[in-house]
Amino acid sequence: MPGSLLVAGTTSDAGKSVVTAGVCRLLAREGLSVAPFKAQNMSNNSMVTAAGAEIGRAQWVQAVAAGAEPEPAMNPVLLKPSSDRRSHVVVMGQPAGRLEAGEYAGGRAHLAEAAFAAYDDLRSRFDVVVCEGAGGVAEINLREWDYVNLGLAQHDSMPTLLVADIDRGGVFAQLYGSVALLDERDQALVAGFVINKFRGDVSLLAPGTTELERLTGRPVLGILPWQHGLWLDSEDAVAIDQRPLPRDAAHALRVAVLAFPRISNFTDIDALSLEPDVDVRFVSRPEDVTAADLVVLPGTRSTLGDLAWMRDRGLDEAVRRHAASGLPVLGICGGCQMLGQEIVDPDGVEGPAGATVPGLGLLEMRTTFERDKALALVEGEWSGEKVSGYVIHHGRITLGDNATPFLDGMEQDAVRGTMWHGSLESDGFRRRLLSNAARSAGRTSFRPDPDLSFTDARMSRLDLLADLLEEHIGVDPLLRLIEQGTPRGLPFIAAGPR
Repeated sequence: MPGSLLVAGTTSDAGKSVVTAGVCRLLAREGLSVAPFKAQNMSNNSMVTAAGAEIGRAQWVQAVAAGAEPEPAMNPVLLKPSSDRRSHVVVMGQPAGRLEAGEYAGGRAHLAEAAFAAYDDLRSRFDVVVCEGAGGVAEINLREWDYVNLGLAQHDSMPTLLVADIDRGGVFAQLYGSVALLDERDQALVAGFVINKFRGDVSLLAPGTTELERLTGRPVLGILPWQHGLWLDSEDAVAIDQRPLPRDAAHALRVAVLAFPRISNFTDIDALSLEPDVDVRFVSRPEDVTAADLVVLPGTRSTLGDLAWMRDRGLDEAVRRHAASGLPVLGICGGCQMLGQEIVDPDGVEGPAGATVPGLGLLEMRTTFERDKALALVEGEWSGEKVSGYVIHHGRITLGDNATPFLDGMEQDAVRGTMWHGSLESDGFRRRLLSNAARSAGRTSFRPDPDLSFTDARMSRLDLLADLLEEHIGVDPLLRLIEQGTPRGLPFIAAGPR
């Protein structure tokens, strides 16, 4: 049964990624071959495929939900912001230079060509392609160059669901206004609405949904209830409040994660957050570091910029004091590089060519940035525990003569740095690392959950999400929409005089 569907949103963080993952899982459970697709993703949370290609983390998770092997065609264009006006560009899984904000319109043509070719390829190989839009669907200032939202939908006359987050307030204005701002051709592809994150008595929405349907001529296909703790790999924001709280916060292992402005792959922290007796906080003040048992320096898209941010706030000294007290510190990728003696950038990968910046000096190692990016899945062992992960970095680590290696990094006393993302998803390794950290911090009563499987936790949440969509939208309406497309003759909603 060939077909496709676009899941668009009224805003960023409306729930597009989650709904897309749920649709992928639901249709895969029906026996269909399903592929996720996002033409262009702007995110510093990425993942490496088995073939060594880099794609957005959300599309990787959606592929897992679909039971499909993740591949670069599922996210052909990935923009990784390194500043407010500059992004590193990844095309079909490989680095493709930088893009300044003012260059987007001019650089769009070849990106759109790559995106459409990737979509067409998936469409030829899978029963269903479930596409995720980006940002808000009615970004009329960008419509001329759009190949991610309705520009993509027009490429294949794709039926479009419009998702809105009611928890933000103003959901009816979001939905009606988004449709009204679209031109007649784009409106003709909007098939219906999904209201996300509703809390309370759904009957209270009836007057609003009835009027919205009357005004737009389009149905509210589903109202998805708020599900606290329905964790999925994060993409757009650090939604730490969405994760489960510790069972006993007073006795939990306290983990402080530095909230770098250009934090990347903070999904590394998800495995810690799922541990029931680990209290994870993203912090930006020295006093929060002082109160922690374990301090984590996560990955970053801008190692030098975020190292300067640390120094501006006195966080560098706070981390040094923490380590000097014998308390544990963990650095991941860019965070690992910061822990060393110095960082050298001979080719200007992150800053001025030839720059040498001192690190925190907690580990006997040196980082040199190189133009070529390392992209690979990796496996290893530490303290008898098998570890797997992935690498995405430009930095080459050189260890000192007396260094003790640790997962492409090193460890010294209670300070550890690794270049591997995803290592904390290895259950035995995570438990051993947390137990060692708790012992160093004097938390003798701490015990990690011996039964927690990170992989099983992810799949159970994907199935829960699919169950929610099946209950509140239904399989048949989705299949009918995918098979038949958006119904013809839907009314045009004018935003004002034309």
